Amino acid sequence: QVQLVESGGGLAQAGGSLRLSCAASGLTFVIYAMAWFRQAPGKEREFVARIRWSGGIPMYADSVKGRFTITADNAENTVYLQMNSLKPEDTAVYYCAAQTISTRTYDYWGQGTQVTVSS
Repeated sequence: QVQLVESGGGLAQAGGSLRLSCAASGLTFVIYAMAWFRQAPGKEREFVARIRWSGGIPMYADSVKGRFTITADNAENTVYLQMNSLKPEDTAVYYCAAQTISTRTYDYWGQGTQVTVSS
């Protein structure tokens, strides 16, 4: 099993910044990639960003490209999401997820952290 714990959410003004963290523990050797998703009220969960544990070019949703940066610290088993130039439409619960080597699906999810951006 892999446990994921997010932190760093909160309230920010439009144009501001927040950094989310996701600490992985347990059987972290099964992780192939880590990703961030978000879910706004009344909307479906959507992909935000992804990074492979071994490195490589991160992937981003078009809506956050150029504003958000995903990074991974393998030594600390932690993935970060730096969010700059925040917009009210970024308001959502943000979840981190782990994609496993064996299934290449997101088998593990964190509990989520709320991000609220005021205009």
